[in-house]
Amino acid sequence: MAEDSVLAFALSVVFLLSVILIWFMIAYQLILTLAGFAHYRSSMKEKLLVDRQTFDYPTVSILIPARNEEKVIRQTVESMLALEYPPHKLDILVVDDGSTDATPDIVREFTKSDPRVRVYTIPKDEGGRGKSHGLNLGLKQTNAEVIAIYDADNTPEPSALRYLVAQLLLDASLGAVLGKFRTVNKARNMLTRFINIETLSFQSILQAGRWKLFKVATLPGTNFVVWRSLLEKLGGWDEAAITEDSELSIRIYMEDYRIKYIPYSVTWEQEPETWSVWIRQRTRWVRGNNYVATKFLKEIPSFKRKFLAFELLYLLSLYYVFLVAIVSSDVLFILGMFDLLVIVLPGPYTAVWVLALFLFLLEILLALSYDREDTIANIFLTILMYFSYCQFWIYIVGKAIYLDVIKKEKRTWDKTIRFDRNPLLAKGAGTPPSPTPTR
Repeated sequence: MAEDSVLAFALSVVFLLSVILIWFMIAYQLILTLAGFAHYRSSMKEKLLVDRQTFDYPTVSILIPARNEEKVIRQTVESMLALEYPPHKLDILVVDDGSTDATPDIVREFTKSDPRVRVYTIPKDEGGRGKSHGLNLGLKQTNAEVIAIYDADNTPEPSALRYLVAQLLLDASLGAVLGKFRTVNKARNMLTRFINIETLSFQSILQAGRWKLFKVATLPGTNFVVWRSLLEKLGGWDEAAITEDSELSIRIYMEDYRIKYIPYSVTWEQEPETWSVWIRQRTRWVRGNNYVATKFLKEIPSFKRKFLAFELLYLLSLYYVFLVAIVSSDVLFILGMFDLLVIVLPGPYTAVWVLALFLFLLEILLALSYDREDTIANIFLTILMYFSYCQFWIYIVGKAIYLDVIKKEKRTWDKTIRFDRNPLLAKGAGTPPSPTPTR
């Protein structure tokens, strides 16, 4: 009996610690949500001020890494040509990494009629080494002062690029500026609806909130600009990194530059439509995060701004903090449901879990409201997402740990599979408005 009491007490302590951990995450996220709301409000005022100013824009080269992108590349190039940026200062370079489909041929159709469009085909002996390698080779093909990055499936709104570059000109402390990405195929199926909620929430809470509070944001894989001089100082992209955006973000901060997030520079992108594609993409993200963590964790104590070091440490460990919290709570919930666990520590645990779910829902809906996505349907989807989509991350993180720690499989960049666009629009998936600033 004594041993049973000790075990029950120990499990109760684990349960309590899991509750504390989850509540720390929710409370911190609530603070970020409120800060993100403040950033959204100030950004809308900032946007009006930017619109009233006249800028002497620098030369910009848009790098678009492409490998077998015939399903999406035409609309992407068309959207780049529609950007509201001085034509004589804009260069659009598609970096073709050994495409075996019609991708380079489609791009060459544009090069014949518009000198701003170019295609650079990576030599065969240098191809297939990933996005970072392609970007480094593309960087050598241009002398532009500012480098903009867009993925091959992106259709930015006409104002997107000039808003990004304007921020570089307004604030000398900025090394890079990123905008918002939205899901063009959100209405395709349940998965894309989940992804839409996830990506909007991440940007409106973590990106916007961290910028407002700490002047910290991390680069996404698309819709951002960076000074060429800074890129050259850093030696370009790390070709061993399969999440080159987060790796580059940390090196920019280590050079004492900042990265700003502005929600009114918007691009539309295609998200995975099948679970198999989603799993491959998100596993790559977690494995890429593992590489970045391994590379930089030992250097965090040397950061000049200590709170920035803490924030980056939290961001790099977020997958695993979430994993520990969700796994421990799931296990303890199941044990309690079958009366295999009796919590000997008194407390209103049921009320605590209900309140946690309510706050989770409230945070997401506030974040979605910025883009008028706080619909009744998304309320129910968010609740369902809490018990389903969020749980799939256990498998994703577990798989990444297995591949990196146990199997020690080499990390390779994995291209996200594209889907035909026309059927998406015909089925009401939604076409990116042009232009439609966020509310």
